[in-house]
Amino acid sequence: MGDEAKNQMRRRFFETRYWLRDLILSVLLAFIVIVFLYQPVQVEGTSMEPRLANHERIFINKFVYRFEPIRRGDIVVFWYPLDPSKSYIKRVVGLPGETVTVRDGRVLVDGKPLAEPYVPASYLDHQSYSPVYVEPNHYYVLGDHRDSSNDSRVWGTVDRKYIYGKAVFIYWPFSEFGSLE
Repeated sequence: MGDEAKNQMRRRFFETRYWLRDLILSVLLAFIVIVFLYQPVQVEGTSMEPRLANHERIFINKFVYRFEPIRRGDIVVFWYPLDPSKSYIKRVVGLPGETVTVRDGRVLVDGKPLAEPYVPASYLDHQSYSPVYVEPNHYYVLGDHRDSSNDSRVWGTVDRKYIYGKAVFIYWPFSEFGSLE
């Protein structure tokens, strides 16, 4: 075997080694991002329409609430309080220390109407619900499609410990690709 052939084999060996190193680092980085920062989730059901549709794919940020508070209007993913093996996605409308009332389908927070431009009038359920005081470290959550949502009106507030992410980005279908902010 000539020197040229040996050099070529050596070059291929190093190229393969570098390619393999880059591949392993990429997989490791993707694993860290998915496990600790972002997680892909499929929306199941119609309770968040029109903002999120059944079978859409989104990314949730699992790290954001370590640095910033949960805010009214955030779309959160949490373990269902009555069965923590199930995961739900809803919008936060009531914060700790507030009293939330639903009167004729309209949300009142501490007696003041809540502006909800994300809920079309045709999606309201026009029911009234008793006032609920949101305890410390709890949140009152509702689906945007009020007519078809199982939410805090039925089973109460969500403890902060069950909330594990904030919906931040739609990635499928591609026609809906973009931020949820």
